[in-house]
Amino acid sequence: MSAPEYGWYGDDFTGATDTLAELSKGGMRSLLFLRQPDAPRLERAGPLDAVGIAGASRAMAPDAMAAELEPVGRFFRDLGVRIMHYKCCSTFDSAPDVGSIGAAVAALRPFFRNAFRPIVGGQPNIGRFTLFGNLFAAAGTGAAVHRIDRHPTMRVHPVTPMNEADLRLHFSAQGLSAVAVAYPSYAPDTAALEDLLDRLLGDDPGAVLMDVSRESDLPVIGRILRARAQGAPLLAVGPSGVAQAWCADRAAETGDVALRPKSGPVLVLAGSLSPVTRRQVEEATGYRRVTVDPVRLAEGSDATAAEACRLLASGEDVLLVTEKPEGTTLPPGEAAAATAALLARVMKRHPVRRLGIAGGDTSSLGARALNLWGLSHAGAIAPGVALCRGHSDDPALDGLEVMLKGGQMGAPDLLARFRA
Repeated sequence: MSAPEYGWYGDDFTGATDTLAELSKGGMRSLLFLRQPDAPRLERAGPLDAVGIAGASRAMAPDAMAAELEPVGRFFRDLGVRIMHYKCCSTFDSAPDVGSIGAAVAALRPFFRNAFRPIVGGQPNIGRFTLFGNLFAAAGTGAAVHRIDRHPTMRVHPVTPMNEADLRLHFSAQGLSAVAVAYPSYAPDTAALEDLLDRLLGDDPGAVLMDVSRESDLPVIGRILRARAQGAPLLAVGPSGVAQAWCADRAAETGDVALRPKSGPVLVLAGSLSPVTRRQVEEATGYRRVTVDPVRLAEGSDATAAEACRLLASGEDVLLVTEKPEGTTLPPGEAAAATAALLARVMKRHPVRRLGIAGGDTSSLGARALNLWGLSHAGAIAPGVALCRGHSDDPALDGLEVMLKGGQMGAPDLLARFRA
């Protein structure tokens, strides 16, 4: 099998599926594996232009990230990809002790010796922009754009609050120092940008942050990525803007897809507490809503799973909603693990054919709890929200329609439309 040109590792499942969608729309034969595939599994997958691994490093400490990512780097190096994309959240939310982007670069850098290590700083189609190294993000689809340290959700994120907008300082606190910023006047002729990069690389920076202020910046960045990857495979960091840049000069699909009529009850697990997801939950009035208490789940209660299965068996669409607990709480990782175990129990007893999961950590652990080995792209429901087809050796799960959604993604009616 010829080597895929593009490899990516998603630091959570929602982001990994967004990159899958962008590569697929760009005309690349792409498959996202839920675990690192062995040679027989790759052979069964057939010819691919892009291979992804859905991970969970966003919720890991640096030592755990190193243990997770070193085999990943070796795998993609040996696979022969031209670009290895460490797909992080589009808001770059991370911290020195959890989800550190600096730790990720340190783990992967030895396998990709190209001196050019680009960080693509934006994804305009979902409202993510960088200007002179400073990050800005919309507060929901089509909403107002805020500097990230003034963003109403990200500045108070419960695990990785973003209190620094200058990404150079943000990365430096995580051990990735001397990040240079490339903000030329991007133009179709890349000669000036090439000259700037040569000057910047002369100082041996830890990485080069590529500002992205508009959609038209991405094709120029993509030409630079492809040209520089010819000399030696390179490591790139960033949201799905990396994939958009790489594919920008290819023929691409446009627009979202209409969901087919459902073939049975729909199950959604909303584990995100973001205001965007909360509004989507409130507008999803066609579901039977079941409240999820992670503390009770961790204590061994099976009542929530039993209630969800009873409703599904009667043909109802079910929305499992994690509420912010009063009093005793669990650490975020334990709460996500408890809800993931709940999802696995429900799907084992009453598997559905259409499943949605909202929330980064919830999606990562929830998808891994299912008996799936891979995901392929079925269509885009909304910018940043992909519909995937699940691949499994279990006939009850093979062909499952899966939506993995980040907490900030989607319009208010997204979950309501998902059950159509």
